Amino acid sequence: MAKASKQSTPAQRQEVSGIERLGLRVSSMINHPVAQVQRWVTIHRLDTDGDREWEEVMGLLNETNGIDMTFNDDESVTLKWEASAEMDRSVEVCEPVEEPAPF
Repeated sequence: MAKASKQSTPAQRQEVSGIERLGLRVSSMINHPVAQVQRWVTIHRLDTDGDREWEEVMGLLNETNGIDMTFNDDESVTLKWEASAEMDRSVEVCEPVEEPAPF
């Protein structure tokens, strides 16, 4: 019995652009549970962050309503935000209503 020929193509790896990589890193830092509790995060510029990418992402953050940006002396940026109305919403607990038996 002949073996079925298996065509395997190596998975091609997609390169992520510098701006996408920086955007993902910043997003991950903002969405981290500790940052969400304390409502601030400091983003440090890495050697791999290009000038164009850094300026683009910082510009997008600066245009975002509700984010206060502080540019630090060490080229890092501290982002602070207030809790949104969604986050402050209290959780409602619904008590199950007992219905009379249908028989």
